[in-house]
Amino acid sequence: MNADFLDAHHRHWQDAELLFGLGRLANADHLYGVAAECGLKRLMHAFGMKLTPDGRPQDKSDRVHVMEANRPDNVWDRYDTYHSGLQGTHYSLPTPSPFLDWDVSQRYAHQRDIDAPRVKPHRTGAAVVHALIKKAMVEGLI
Repeated sequence: MNADFLDAHHRHWQDAELLFGLGRLANADHLYGVAAECGLKRLMHAFGMKLTPDGRPQDKSDRVHVMEANRPDNVWDRYDTYHSGLQGTHYSLPTPSPFLDWDVSQRYAHQRDIDAPRVKPHRTGAAVVHALIKKAMVEGLI
């Protein structure tokens, strides 16, 4: 199967919002992180990130999540490598990353450990990426 970061971003964002509205915070939180990751990778591709024939990032440094424990590299930071050119000047992200306490491995955590105060910044971060995706679509970047 080929990677489709744009479709994955929209799908994960929509499901996260649906789950958030239903009070299913643990799964919503996980999907907010994945939605942000997919959206950023799609924007990175628009700004020059090369992909393999199956749609994965060619550079292994770009094959990271929005945040991972014990790893200094993450998509939120890698994004700066690509958007810094003239075309990406109006596509900046807030710093620091709202995902500093998010980790892909939290999908294994007990749901009682994921509460609303923890989810809120992740939802906001994913919303920022979602807005950048919409902007890029309107402006014909993607």
